[in-house]
Parts: sequence; C-alpha cells; structure tokens
Amino acid sequence: MLPPPPPDDSSTDLALLHRARAGEFAAFEELVTRLQPRVYGLARRMLGESHDAEDVTQQTFLSLVEHLDGFRGESSVVTWVLRIAANHALKLLRKRRGLPTVPLGETDDGYADLPHPQYIAPWRDDPADLAGRHETRHLIDRALADLDDKYRAVFVLRDVEGFSVKETADLLGISEANVKVRLLRARLALREKLTATLGDEAARARPHSPHLLAPEGRT
Repeated sequence: MLPPPPPDDSSTDLALLHRARAGEFAAFEELVTRLQPRVYGLARRMLGESHDAEDVTQQTFLSLVEHLDGFRGESSVVTWVLRIAANHALKLLRKRRGLPTVPLGETDDGYADLPHPQYIAPWRDDPADLAGRHETRHLIDRALADLDDKYRAVFVLRDVEGFSVKETADLLGISEANVKVRLLRARLALREKLTATLGDEAARARPHSPHLLAPEGRT
C-alpha cells in the first residue's frame, strides 16, 4: 500500500494555525518561520525600505497573535496573513503621505494621460514569473523603488503576490477599473526601465504600436 502523499503547503499552514489556536506556541513559531519571508518580501517591495518592512513584518505577526480566531477559511492561510501585512504596509504609506485616514485611492487615474516611454518592448515572460526569479528579482525591486507608492502597491499586490483585481481594489480602497489603470501604468514604467535586461530586443520599438500599450496578463 502506497503511503499517503505529503500535505501541501496550504494544508501544513492550516494545521499549524489550528494547533496555534489550541495554545501550542511551537506551532505558532513554525508558522511564523514559514510565512515570514513572504510577509517581509511583500512589505519590502511595497515600502522600499528594509527598516519599514521589518516594522510591518513585526506588526503583522503581532496582529496574527491577537486575531488567530479571525481566520474563516475563505482563502489560504498565507493569503490571509499577506492581507494583514498589506494593510499594515498601506497604513505606513498613508502616514508617509500625511494622509492618516485617506486611502491611496483618493484620486482616480485615467487612460487618457498614460505615460509615453521612449522605448518599450514586450517582456519575454509573465511579470509575476520574472519577479519570482532570483536572477531578476533584485532588478525589479530596484525599479519598483522608483515607482510612485500607489502604482508600486498595485503591482506588488496584483502581479507579484497574485491577488485578484477585486482583492487588490478592496485592499487599496479603489475601484477595479482604477486597479487596472494603475497596473498598466506600473507595467509601462517598469517595462521601460527593464527593457534592456528583460525585453525582447528583436521586438523593441517606439510605443506607437497600440498592442504594446494594451494591458496583458490576468484580470
């Protein structure tokens, strides 16, 4: 008889969460160890500063201790924890902007005034796949640091962490249409910065071709 397959990551996270709820501190420590890199990575990309990311990571797990019973099973444990982290990161972004109670979505973005980079080229791979590769991750992180906060937040939540358009809109307090516009702006800005490294040079062109400006990827 074949042994049962090993539990996948989501099953392991859920089992650890249940044990932590029952008061097993070692299970909570193991859960933190498993999720800390994802939480820190999200915060680092959204905030651009390592010390801010460390603060958000600490606040996220403090919140997790206080709200272990808040998990309702509507998503995976890691998605739930990343939402907590994203909310803490957004609070810090708003504080930076001097807007403690006003979300990053206080103004709408439109397609009419999209930026016009000098050169762009189709990326050879999906942005989320590129962001996960060790050899390109630091290049994207450096380019992300130059983006406006509101565009960086959308790109990180949508293309790096894989939240849906609706989830991203809910987290940021903006419309789904605005998420799509901001994502397009972020991709255009990043594409120009990274074309030399990640672009298909054979297809490099000035951005007069409509297909180069069209949103790509998942919706």
